[in-house]
Amino acid sequence: MKKVFVIDWLDKFGGAERVISTIEKIVSFDKSFTLINTMKTEELRQIFPQKDSIIEETILKYTKNKFRLFFFTFHILIDRIKIDKDAQLIFSSSHAVAKGVRKSNINQLHISYFQARNFNYIWEDSKLFFGIFKPVFYPLIYILRKIDVKQAQRPDYIIANSLFVKKWIKEKYNRESTVIYPPVELQYFPLEIIKENYYIIVGRVVHVKKFDIVIKAFNDSGRKLIVIGDGSLLSTLKSTAAENIVFKGFLKAEEVSQYIQKAKGFIQMGVEAFGIATIEAQACGTPVIAYAEGGVLETVIDLQTGVFFKEQSVESLKNAILQFEKIKFYPVEVRNNALRFSKTKFEEQIRLYIKEKCDLHHLNCN
Repeated sequence: MKKVFVIDWLDKFGGAERVISTIEKIVSFDKSFTLINTMKTEELRQIFPQKDSIIEETILKYTKNKFRLFFFTFHILIDRIKIDKDAQLIFSSSHAVAKGVRKSNINQLHISYFQARNFNYIWEDSKLFFGIFKPVFYPLIYILRKIDVKQAQRPDYIIANSLFVKKWIKEKYNRESTVIYPPVELQYFPLEIIKENYYIIVGRVVHVKKFDIVIKAFNDSGRKLIVIGDGSLLSTLKSTAAENIVFKGFLKAEEVSQYIQKAKGFIQMGVEAFGIATIEAQACGTPVIAYAEGGVLETVIDLQTGVFFKEQSVESLKNAILQFEKIKFYPVEVRNNALRFSKTKFEEQIRLYIKEKCDLHHLNCN
C-alpha cells in the first residue's frame, strides 16, 4: 500500500524530529509533505536515511527562515496540499496544523500523532507571541481558532503524546485520543553515579521555554549553570548572564549526553507536552527540577526523581533549588523511572495501533 507522511515543517532536529524519525523507520513512507523544509542535509538524513526520499513543500519554502512570520497562512497552505489519490494511509505528525491535511480519497485512513498542544501561537501562548498587540490581532486569532478546530476533525484517529495533551485535545477539539508516549533512546544516556557541581538546561532558546527566568535565578544564586541550545534569544540572554553561567550553544547528542550525565540537576522551566529531555536526564541518573505543569507530571516523581515548583518565577525556582539540595537522590532509582519510556515500547505500540486501524478499515498496511 502507498503511505504518506505529513509534517508541519522541518527546520531543526529536536525532540519532535526524533519522534518523526522513529515513525519513518517504523512505517517507511513512500512520500512526505511539509509546509517548508529548511533543515540541514545531515539532520534531514537522520529522519530520512534514504537518499531518494521524496519531500514536497508548499509555497512557504520561498520565505526560508522567516516562515514563522507567515503563521496566518499555515492553515490555508496545509489545506491546499494535494495528497496522492492512490495513497491509502496518511500519517501526520502535528504540533501546529499538519492534522488539517485533506484526504484526496474517502477511503484513505488518516492517523495523526499530536506532538504537543497544537498551534500555540493562537491558543495558550497567544499573549506571549503577540504581547501588547494581542487585542489588535484578536479578530485574526479568533478566525484561526475556528479554522483550527474545524481542521482537527479531519483525522480518523488521533494519538496524543501524553495525558496532558489528551485532555487538551478533548477540551479544544472535542476529540478522543489514545496516549502513546514518545520514544526515548535511553542507550545514549547512560547512568552516571558521580555528579559534578553544576546544573543544566537544554533546549531551544526561545520565549516559550522561559530560559530568561532561569538565567535570572542563577544570576542571583551564583550557582554554576550550563545552557545548551540555540535560538532567537541566545545573544540577549548571554548579554545579561553572570560569569557562573556558561553557554555551549548547539551540541551534538553525544556531547549533550555527557553534560547531562554529570549534572547535579536538570532544569525545566517551560511547559512541555511530554518533555523528552527530562526523561533523558533521568536516564543518566540526573534528577529534575521542573515547573509543575504538562507532561513532567507524568514522567517525574516529585521528591524521588525530581522536585516540582508551582510558579514560573525566579523566586519559585530558587526555592525549588534550595529544597532540591536538601534531598538525597539515588541515581539508580532516578534512572529506573526513565526506563518506562523506551524506544522499543513506542515502536511496538505504534505498529500495533496502525495495524489495528488498518484492519478495521480493511486495508493492508504492510
